[in-house]
Amino acid sequence: MIIGSINGLSKTHRRTRMTVLHQISEIPDSPDMSDCEGCIQCQMGSKLVLFITGHCHWRCDYCPLSETRREIDFMYANERPCENFDEVIEEARAMRATGAGITGGDPLMAKDRSIEGIRRLKEEFGADFHIHMYTSIPFKSQWAKDFAEAGLDEIRFHFLDLSSMEYKEIIQACSEAGILTGVELPCEPDKEEELFQIIEDLRDFDVGFMNLNELEITVGNHDNMELRGFNLSTEITAGAEGSSELAQSIRDRVMAASIGAPDPIDGVKRDPYGFHLKYCTSVYKDAGQMRRRFLRRGEATISPHETLSEDATLIFGAIYTEENLHESWISEISEFTGLPPRFMHFDTEKGRIEVPVPVADQIASEVAAPVAIVEVTPTFKRTEVMLVWLNELRP
Repeated sequence: MIIGSINGLSKTHRRTRMTVLHQISEIPDSPDMSDCEGCIQCQMGSKLVLFITGHCHWRCDYCPLSETRREIDFMYANERPCENFDEVIEEARAMRATGAGITGGDPLMAKDRSIEGIRRLKEEFGADFHIHMYTSIPFKSQWAKDFAEAGLDEIRFHFLDLSSMEYKEIIQACSEAGILTGVELPCEPDKEEELFQIIEDLRDFDVGFMNLNELEITVGNHDNMELRGFNLSTEITAGAEGSSELAQSIRDRVMAASIGAPDPIDGVKRDPYGFHLKYCTSVYKDAGQMRRRFLRRGEATISPHETLSEDATLIFGAIYTEENLHESWISEISEFTGLPPRFMHFDTEKGRIEVPVPVADQIASEVAAPVAIVEVTPTFKRTEVMLVWLNELRP
């Protein structure tokens, strides 16, 4: 017999254990409904992130891309590596996606693949499945029609070297093709004059929106950002010092002009700019967009023995055992706890029986095997982020 009498652990003990696993207290507010559709769905966590290729021109010293994806011509759907679009569609279904954002690298470095991806997703999920794409390449105007016919709903141009004029023709072509067209830039703290000039330049462009993102300092760009003298704004964010303040001042200028108010910086009344400007913080991207996407995937893929935490992770108990013994263990655990076998799962790769947390708590001191509480991300690879041992044994 593997289990003796069941003494269990107190409810207080279980609550304390779960508190240890808690990480983020609250999710930021819902999106502004005046934002473009791509932003609204991203902030809801319902957009698949389709990394179409790692190839790019590499002219941006602030690129946050890690070495594991830079210049690697491979696709990822969210965190899942994909060899074909069937796997991309599987991941979209796993998170109940309402749309997709195509990124890279630069998707124009794999133009035909990007168009194929747009078509496949539209064919699979229908015309209402919203797709937006990022690029920094002022591509041939005739290609705008190709993207529109494939089903691209929205495109966001990143101005290299903050030079806007070389993009004017392709922005016009995309707008005329029926693609909602905008500009998206990181807010570099030392480019105040150039960024203010861009919003003036865009008065003559056929754009529907402009997005400013807080410049992030990451593992991928840390050395370059250090050379430019950028520091983190706080210890709890990846944002560069001064980026947020500059972005908000640019946003305030555009908002003041839209209502005919004096400019908050120089007091001058300016004509409306004709486009919506959104500012997105690094915290919102992490604690808002990504967390909501994880929650969404967790809700869609959760197993009966798992609990979805407030931190968008999946938590369960685990009893470690050999594969040839797991059936007898499951049978005996079921007999002694009353838990039906369908609420247990044997993970062949990890060599453990997964059970609800209360059951793991209950039998930890009664079994001759390692017992733990495990916390994983609800992603394709289910990355383990926490493991708490409930007894003195180890696998």
